Amino acid sequence: MPNGEFAARKLVRQRKHQRLLKKWLKRRKFKLKQKYDPMGTVPRAKALVLSKFAVGQKQPHSGQIKCVRVQIIKNGKVVGAFVPGDGGVNYIDEHDEVTIEGLGGSQRGQMGCIPGMKYKVVEVNSTNLRQIIKGKAEKQKR
Repeated sequence: MPNGEFAARKLVRQRKHQRLLKKWLKRRKFKLKQKYDPMGTVPRAKALVLSKFAVGQKQPHSGQIKCVRVQIIKNGKVVGAFVPGDGGVNYIDEHDEVTIEGLGGSQRGQMGCIPGMKYKVVEVNSTNLRQIIKGKAEKQKR
């Protein structure tokens, strides 16, 4: 560690370098979330459904996970979103307006055995998907 009369500049530069090694601080300082995250800084976003598809689970699980390809309305970016619930994909049609949110992995990453899906569907045409699946609400017609 430098010490002495003229060491301040070196100490400041070292401290700045060490702070930039912290991932959360670097993302905040250079505004990486706004630049590269499809949803930007908001926790939820509205999107239009383009297609429905299924993806296979990662090892050691097996089975098909139902997903939808959606286009975010505010910027036009296309992402994949996981549809939770047993038979939840049956209540979603093409060109429906859905609300998506992050799936819960660290820094908007994928979670568990779902490969490549960073978002999940929460609402369909402004109606909660869980209530639709349980039968407590009906999906609104557009």
